[in-house]
Parts: sequence; C-alpha cells; structure tokens
Amino acid sequence: MFKKLFVIAIVAGFAVLLWSYLRHYTERTTLNDLSTYYVDNTAQEIGAANVVTAIVVTYRGFDTLGEVTILFVAASLIAMFLKSMGTEKSRNPRPASLILVTAQKLLFPLILIFGVYIFINGHLTPGGGFQGGSVIATGFLLWLMANPDGHAPKGLLNTIESISGFGYVAAGLFGLALGLGFLDNRFLGLGTLGHLFSAGVIPIIYSFIGLKVGAELSNVLHHLNEIQNEE
Repeated sequence: MFKKLFVIAIVAGFAVLLWSYLRHYTERTTLNDLSTYYVDNTAQEIGAANVVTAIVVTYRGFDTLGEVTILFVAASLIAMFLKSMGTEKSRNPRPASLILVTAQKLLFPLILIFGVYIFINGHLTPGGGFQGGSVIATGFLLWLMANPDGHAPKGLLNTIESISGFGYVAAGLFGLALGLGFLDNRFLGLGTLGHLFSAGVIPIIYSFIGLKVGAELSNVLHHLNEIQNEE
C-alpha cells in the first residue's frame, strides 16, 4: 500500500511540474540568432540540402564524435558483461516458422540496401548515419529471429566497425590538417547543391558512421542472442 501511494505521489509531482511548464508555454514564432545563421548559410558554406545533417556532421562534429564514442563504449560493455555470464547455453530455442524464414530471405537484403540508401543520402533528405545504421541492425535482428541458432561473422562485424571508426576519425583529422577544421567537409569540394555527389565529404563521413553504428548494434544483438549461462 505504501509503495502504491509513493508511486502515485511521484506521478502527481511530475504532473504538477509539467502543468506549470505548459501553462506558461508560448510557441516560438521566430528563430534565434544561431538558428537563423544555420538556415541562411548552410547551403553556401556546407553545400548540404539537409540543414540538420550539416549541423550534426560539421558545425557540431565533436558532439557527433562523442556520440559515436559513447555507442562504442556501451556496445563493448554489453559484450563484456554478457561474455562473463558463462559458457554453457541454457536455452533450446524453437526453430523459426517457414513464414518468418521466407520473409527474412526476401526482406534482409532490401533492409540492408534501404539502410545504405538512408546514410548515403543523409545530406539530401532526412536521415543519416545513425538512422541508416539502425535500419541495418533491424535487418540483422530479423536474420537472428529467423536463425535463432545462427552464428554471425563476428570477425567481419568487428572489422567493419574498426575500419569505419578509423575512417571517420581520419576524415575529421584530414580536414584539420588542411587548416579547415575537424570534420570540415569542404576539402573534397561542395559540388552542386541537391546532387548525390555534393556536400564535400559528408556522404563519406555518414557512410562511415552508418557502417559503424550498424556493425556495433548488430554485434550487441548477436551477443544478446548468445547469452550463455553456466548450468
């Protein structure tokens, strides 16, 4: 009884705080100075049709590097803890249904292609490396559901993750070495706004991020699928 009252009190407190905020909330009708600068100058300075991409990859490149690092650390810790849980399997999964197996064979390559499309076109349309990598990981999840006893090529996933991470940092440092700035996309030329081969090195950076995120999340899913406990 006391626990229920405590939970109700917490929920009520959050409700009061939320109401006090919403009661005085006024919708912003104009952009602030920084947002106005991004909107007015992104196309000319960065060459990207997607303003969000330009901000994430170039203007706030160090933040994106930190996000990728956090994801890498989280994936490594998950793998370490799951590996330390034991060596003997304590489960006997049922075989996947024929419908799931057939759907996986049809959809898996399409999901991978769609994920690649998202991060390659991140400078033109909504999307990017994190979104495309997450889509690729969902394709891998579908493969695991259809093959519960399957063993993914962990060596290949680790290699893709390492090469992508190195390429991402190298692209950032290369711009810095040219005196432009870390993750500055202009050393390849901006091209024509709205074309696939435009926005300088942004498509390459997002490809590295997409492959890295996809490999890391797929590795996490693979380790979760192989939870092993000592019997």
